[in-house]
This record gives sequence, structure tokens and C-alpha cells, in this order.
Amino acid sequence: MEFVHASEFFKSVSADERVFLLIRHGERRHITPEDPDFGAHVGLTERGREQALALGKCIPADGDMSFFSSPVGRCVETAENIGAGRGVENPSVEKMDCLAEYFVQDYDEYTKVLRAGFYEGICEWLKNEAAGNPRRDKEAFAPLAKRSDEMLAMMLEKGGARFNIFATHDAWIVPCLTHFCKMQFSPQRWMNYLTGMAVVTDVQKNVKRIVPVTGLDTGWLAF
Repeated sequence: MEFVHASEFFKSVSADERVFLLIRHGERRHITPEDPDFGAHVGLTERGREQALALGKCIPADGDMSFFSSPVGRCVETAENIGAGRGVENPSVEKMDCLAEYFVQDYDEYTKVLRAGFYEGICEWLKNEAAGNPRRDKEAFAPLAKRSDEMLAMMLEKGGARFNIFATHDAWIVPCLTHFCKMQFSPQRWMNYLTGMAVVTDVQKNVKRIVPVTGLDTGWLAF
């Protein structure tokens, strides 16, 4: 599967369908492994805010919206600006701790992954899961299939609007795209900012399709 631009995706959504959009925050400043809180304080760049506003303008005008976000500021900013771009005045964003750490199983091990090599650590985990050879003892990450299914169930339970925005981090979208869409990632082939996964359901929240979506020219990040 490939990423579909948000403008094309939302044109394909019928009036009787709901959307649950799991989206990475917009562009941020660079984060180094030496950063004491690994970038928790880093917000969006001006271009990142413009990206989120532009994505919001792609969302159809008919239908209500709800907004959920990792508590990290750049994710909250992204949700707010998507809402502003859609024309929602002062959008209310529910901050959810789980969106900051959804696949973490062992925090000490996860911290080691952050410091040693973020992209490499996640890709090794995904590779081991795909090979049926996960390391469960002191593994930084939770079981991929189980936790991805739980992520989807959480989104469907929390989102009660026609358009539901879940702004989070690439670390938790890449696993979902790997599990649900069979996409492949590597440290040299990583997802872009303002890119993610759109779950389309009927009004009873029965899943109809899952689509990789980007708000940018490409869903892939250039290194």
C-alpha cells in the first residue's frame, strides 16, 4: 500500500461514513539522543503549524469533530491547528497519556532504545515480530498484533464524531501501519510528518477500510 494525500482521501469518504485519523504531528525541530527529555519540550515549527492547518482544510465541512492527542505539546498543537484549518473555533483537545507511549512495555528498556538508536530499535522490534521471534523478556515494546488491535479498539471507543483526530508520534503509527497495512519501514525509509492511518467505518463503527494517509507531498521522510 502507498500513502494517499489527505485531499484525495477525504473526497472518497461518503456522508454516512466516519473517519478515525491517527496522525503524526507536524514538522518539529531536530531532536538528538542527548536531549534530557528526548524532545518532550519541542514544539512545532511555523511550517509544522501551516501543515496542520492545510490538512484541516481538506476535511469536509459537514459533520462534527473530536480531537485527541498525546500530552506532548507538538501533538496538541497539531490537533488544534487541524481543527482551526477545518474551521473549528477553539477546538477542545483531550490529552491522552497512552498516545505518548502506547506500545511501551518496559520503560527502562525503551529509554535505552531512545538513546541507542530510535529508528533502529523500532525496526528491529518490528522485524522480530514479523519473523515470529519476539523478545518478551525485558522487551521495550509490547506484542505488535495485540497492541495494534487495542489501539484501534481504543480509537473506535473514544471517537464519537464523524471526524476523529488522534495526534501522536511516529513511533506508534509505524507499528499500526506495519500491522494493518503491511507497510515496511527502515531507518532509511521512515514516515513523514503529518502522515498516518485513516480508519473508515460505518455509523455503527464497523471498520470498512484502513488507508495510509499523508497531509504532505509524500508520506516518506527524506534523510
